Amino acid sequence: MSSEDPRLASFFGDAFAKVRDFHDALAHQGELRGLIGPREVPRLWSRHLLNSASVVPFLPATGMIVDLGSGAGLPGIVIAAMRPQAVVVLIEPMERRCAWLTEVAAELELGNVEVRRGRAEEFHGAFEADAVTARAVAALDKLGRWAFPLLRRGGELVVLKGRSAQEEIDAATKVLRKFGATDAQVHEAPTIDGLTVTSVVTATRTR
Repeated sequence: MSSEDPRLASFFGDAFAKVRDFHDALAHQGELRGLIGPREVPRLWSRHLLNSASVVPFLPATGMIVDLGSGAGLPGIVIAAMRPQAVVVLIEPMERRCAWLTEVAAELELGNVEVRRGRAEEFHGAFEADAVTARAVAALDKLGRWAFPLLRRGGELVVLKGRSAQEEIDAATKVLRKFGATDAQVHEAPTIDGLTVTSVVTATRTR
């Protein structure tokens, strides 16, 4: 899939130019900077950018969205481009990745991005987010212990998961109950025709 595919511009709408520029930055520098593997460059649109975008319909249009373990900016940078009225906080422990995230946010003129270096646990109590998201970071039981303390009451955990999403919910029962997140469920999150439908898990913190 190339950036010229008309389905991409249609899917991303007003955010397409920034997401396309992010694609180009990853294609040119991602492997060199240790952000993606060499085989991922041809699959950036299908496997990474569209996959990241599939979480956006489940996120608020405004308020604070936190992305844990942002890495190369997937999904955080994509979310920031598609949710310009929200503050998107990218939490990443590795210095070189934080440098990349800061640079690419500046290059794309994403003024709604804040990059914070550290682990999720270091920010417990530092702010109360409206939503916390993550992609390929940890199983839900572990991720929940990191993410729920970052959420305000009524805030939502919204994470990209694979085929074992329901099994992860079942295994995370204890941590979900601790934060009153008894509404955890799996949603199908399609993007464009022909691509595998992604699973998104949502759970609301009520205490």
